[in-house]
Amino acid sequence: MPFISITIGVILLLVLMMFLKVNAFVALILSSLIVGLLEGMTPLAVMTSIQNGLGSSAGSLMLVIIFGAAIGKLLTDTGAAQRIATTMVKVFGKKHVQFASVVTAIVVGIAMFFETGVVVLIPLVFSIAIVAEVPILYIGLPVIAALITMHGFVPPHPGPTAVAEIFGANIGKMMIYGIIIAIPSIIIAGPLYTRLFSKEFLEVEAPKGLATDREFTEEEMPSFSLSILTAILPIIFIFFKTIVEVAAPNSSIKGFTDFIGNAGTALMLTFLISVFTLGTRNGKKIKDVMETFAESVSGIAMILLIIAGGGAFKQVLVDSHIDKYIAGLMMHSTISPLILTWLIAAILRVSLGSATVAGMTAAGIVAPIAQKAGLSPELLALAAGAGSVGFSHVNDAGFWIVKEYFNMSMVKTFKTWTALTSIIAVIGLVGVLLFHLVV
Repeated sequence: MPFISITIGVILLLVLMMFLKVNAFVALILSSLIVGLLEGMTPLAVMTSIQNGLGSSAGSLMLVIIFGAAIGKLLTDTGAAQRIATTMVKVFGKKHVQFASVVTAIVVGIAMFFETGVVVLIPLVFSIAIVAEVPILYIGLPVIAALITMHGFVPPHPGPTAVAEIFGANIGKMMIYGIIIAIPSIIIAGPLYTRLFSKEFLEVEAPKGLATDREFTEEEMPSFSLSILTAILPIIFIFFKTIVEVAAPNSSIKGFTDFIGNAGTALMLTFLISVFTLGTRNGKKIKDVMETFAESVSGIAMILLIIAGGGAFKQVLVDSHIDKYIAGLMMHSTISPLILTWLIAAILRVSLGSATVAGMTAAGIVAPIAQKAGLSPELLALAAGAGSVGFSHVNDAGFWIVKEYFNMSMVKTFKTWTALTSIIAVIGLVGVLLFHLVV
């Protein structure tokens, strides 16, 4: 039984990490091996699956995380992050800085993948929290809530866009509905949920290299315009690609925009530009900037390994065809297609970890039924998106990214990240059902 295999694998992982204090990467590989064997895969097939998972996960995120960390380190070490933070606190006040951070994350989340948005915004989260004199998670949790909600609900992200195509949904309508449903989901899972925790609980220690205790003088910091331009340059590149894809998909410049709008390319180009804007322009030598780069990479090496390990765990689940087993169970259900779509996506999310796989599989199963029912394809696509972002746990790379970047324990990550993604999923379904009453 696949559910038994998954349960054993997750329990083993938790025991290894929380009680035996085994390194997260080692624990993930061992748990992946056990789950694969329990599902009847041969030892060689399991190891092949693990290697594929390591490669695909690390490969797709390596440029993003490495160059994102380097940009964050430059922003931090040159005082640019402090400049952005002090300006935001000055403009919005300490009382409203959380709101300003959430709005920023929503805008960033429209154009950027969740992982890219985290890498770009986390150094600023640390700086804003320090300047505003508030706990890091007071800013951080609402920011990641906004990023994951936009990632799951709003095209042109690949998951929602692919699901929209399966259902034949109108992308423009889905964007409007998605943003409307996303806003209350973000507010409840972010700022409101954060208020349930004590100030002590929300305080975490930033990982080494991603924040600094140094306080820069006014003269030492670069200008706000230069600082914010460097920070948002990846967003500009990615957003430019998105505009061309939507407005002029057959344009002659699409090849160029696809290149600069790729997340890894966008961050690499931004780093190269920041070598000048934050480095040599301010009197630093190339050698000094490269030392900053080396320090940033050494600080996130274990994060990369753990994310890759999470990818291996997910890949074993996918290769053991657990998704087909779940699809077979749900195929002949009499539940409303909207709820069924959400439910299948949520179960697959819990089982496999991948939000994209969960949403697309759920859409593929329900699409034939939904066509006969005459339901709004946009709402069906959003139901799949809502279910696919919820209940994130140890088989999801996002779980490990949040855990490691915020330097949290397993228990704290479950209480914060897993809980807030679950809230987003439930509020998203409620929003879809309410929309269904009027659409």
